[in-house]
Amino acid sequence: MYVPRMTNLKTIAHAPASSLCFGTMQFGGSADIYQSQAMFEACIEAGVNFFDTAYVYTDGASETMLGQFLKSDRDTALVATKCAYTGGSGEKNITAQFDESRRRLNLDTVDILYLHRWDNDTDLNETFATLCNLKDQGALRYIGLSNCAAWQAMKAAHVAEKFDLSIDILQPMYSLVKRQAEVEILPMAKSEGIAVAPYSPLGAGVLTGKYASGGTGRLSQDSRYKSRYGKDWMFETGEKLKSLADEAHTPAATLAVSWAMKHPAVTAPIISARNADQLQPSLDALRFNMDDTLYSEISALSVAPAPATDRLEEA
Repeated sequence: MYVPRMTNLKTIAHAPASSLCFGTMQFGGSADIYQSQAMFEACIEAGVNFFDTAYVYTDGASETMLGQFLKSDRDTALVATKCAYTGGSGEKNITAQFDESRRRLNLDTVDILYLHRWDNDTDLNETFATLCNLKDQGALRYIGLSNCAAWQAMKAAHVAEKFDLSIDILQPMYSLVKRQAEVEILPMAKSEGIAVAPYSPLGAGVLTGKYASGGTGRLSQDSRYKSRYGKDWMFETGEKLKSLADEAHTPAATLAVSWAMKHPAVTAPIISARNADQLQPSLDALRFNMDDTLYSEISALSVAPAPATDRLEEA
């Protein structure tokens, strides 16, 4: 039977993890080094010590900048990066990308290494033999999977067990307008004691209501995000959340992040922004107390997905 080594990331490695994670995907892209450092410092000041990056983000600038900013906070920071979004999950590619990530981050040991996406073409035994070797070398502490299905996570966990490893954390997409994770990923993670750090709790900005007022962002700049979040009903949900937020005198972003935080299987939603001012409402979710009534009211703004069995009468 699969037995996870870690429960909900409350105490990992050398430091307890904060209940929000900051994603540095914008570092070196839409956020220059000064904006990036301001956001990093705002996170530290707010009590966020969990930082997420990836080998492919902004051609390495994200990892490099994060490594620069971490210098005085490494003892209390929890650092995650991702590999194998490109090139597959074979030994040569994982090793080469992760070595480069550690060089950019200026870290001998990274707390969490995610496989950035599922690779159908590489034997999982090769993948986990590689990760086992890296862990034995002290290069990583915990192993995660990003963008995977529940069955893929459990298949990976079965193979990982052969190497005395476990799947410790998952990184799915999750927000009020992207609730597919509720069907199997979140129940599976809760059942197996696997931590969950979901990304895009603001639905690429849809849940802030900014697009309804003519604002710009990823949906207007990136065809992938437009395909992912460009449905009329999603914008309608964002507008309804904005109205509810206005009534509560609370930014819609704060409500959206707080809603994702409240799910019992969620460990730390990944927040991000282009500058510190844009980031602040998401950070404010750390101090926002969302009661069950408000949680239910917000949940009702979008349709919950059917259970995996599709037996609605048993949901």
